[in-house]
Amino acid sequence: MRLPPPARWPITALLVGYPVWWALGFGGLSLIVLAVPMAVVLWRRRPIEVPKGMGLWALLVAGYLLSALTLGDMPPGTYGDLGTGRVLGYTMRLVLYLSLVIMVLYLGNLTLAELPQRTLVRMLGALCVTTVAGGLLGVLAPGFEFTSPVEMILPQWISENSYVRNLIHPTAAQMQHVLGHASPRPEAPFEWANAWGSNISVLLVWFVVGWWVYGGPARRLLCAAVAALATVPIVYSLNRGLWIGLAVAVAYVLVRSRSRTAPMVGVALAAAALAFCAGPLGSIVAQRLDSPHSNRIRAFTVASTLAAATHSPIIGYGNTRNAFGNYQTITTGKTGWCAECGHPPLGSDGQLWLLLITQGFTGAALYIAFFAGAVRRFWRDRTPIGQAGTLVMILVLLYMIVYDGLVTALILYMISFALLWRNGRTAAAITASTRVPGGVTDERIRAVSTLAGSPTRTTGTTTTAPMEAFR
Repeated sequence: MRLPPPARWPITALLVGYPVWWALGFGGLSLIVLAVPMAVVLWRRRPIEVPKGMGLWALLVAGYLLSALTLGDMPPGTYGDLGTGRVLGYTMRLVLYLSLVIMVLYLGNLTLAELPQRTLVRMLGALCVTTVAGGLLGVLAPGFEFTSPVEMILPQWISENSYVRNLIHPTAAQMQHVLGHASPRPEAPFEWANAWGSNISVLLVWFVVGWWVYGGPARRLLCAAVAALATVPIVYSLNRGLWIGLAVAVAYVLVRSRSRTAPMVGVALAAAALAFCAGPLGSIVAQRLDSPHSNRIRAFTVASTLAAATHSPIIGYGNTRNAFGNYQTITTGKTGWCAECGHPPLGSDGQLWLLLITQGFTGAALYIAFFAGAVRRFWRDRTPIGQAGTLVMILVLLYMIVYDGLVTALILYMISFALLWRNGRTAAAITASTRVPGGVTDERIRAVSTLAGSPTRTTGTTTTAPMEAFR
């Protein structure tokens, strides 16, 4: 059996080996570990190519470095002292932001012979299967949990921190009272239920591309089976943001599908929706839509975040803060009925709000500009990978209102960005080859196709470049 190139192992370990990292207690923090070998690969390949738009992300990281100056400040309406927990939280986010930069540059500077586009897409598909399995575990065995090796090693004062515990303590589901009674919301193999919701929608996009669009009969059968199984934890997640994201994805597919395929896609989706509404899962969706109590909590947190951000609009406060009270009372806390109650910290209701409290309006603007710029640059890429990646960039802008990006969500967002960048570079290489004297010869097509990991089709001594070479 032919082994993959050694340079591919870090990303393979991250995506295909993610269940092992989760069981060990690293989860999304595994990126920090794997960024080291990724950086080694980059160092050996200097000079390093950088994608357009990465300067905005560099400014975002630089701004976060400056926000350390205000870690000890407290905006009006908040409480808490500068302690080890706040400093550790800031440091962890900073290292993750830097690791994301390393990962994107690493992926973009691997040749397509070392890591074909379809291989990377199918790695994301493998993580999608893991995510669906974790979601089903959360539905069928919501009490499943165990102490990870990382949790055993860490000092108790760190491992018992609620935020850290979510990252290092593997659990199948979060028990919440969203419907007025205790109900499980799947989260395995990620840090919390909302992270599972954000990630499954992105991974399903790539799973369909890798296993349906580019798959044979066996892969397509598996794709249909996994997608059908995914509906169970998707519904039980009670995650309205996820449901809206999937609706946006469906609308996007209908708008961008070719005219002859759009009606077929629409009919198939309509039939699936009718069958779903008629089934038992439809009633759970109805119950969730009738229980919008979390809207008031979010409204309070967002309003408090905006108010706090106005007092440090340029560099923010470096980390989250706790607000006095909640939308009902000046006091808030745990009860016997709800052990997890207590108002969430400011910035915990979405990446946009986290950026506002940690980096001010400047950080939020840079984040939006980075992903919106990717949508603008790659919108004309009509290949399956190009359209899927652009859809993910749109979902990022949607999810920033309701989902935190850190830890695992931003990893998937930035891998999707790297896929778009790699796709654009391959297309540019094919375009450039058409301008070389002699046209696009069979030899040149074979060279590009070999790099892309795709078969070639030729009709003579010269021919047009195959789109499959970079799809």
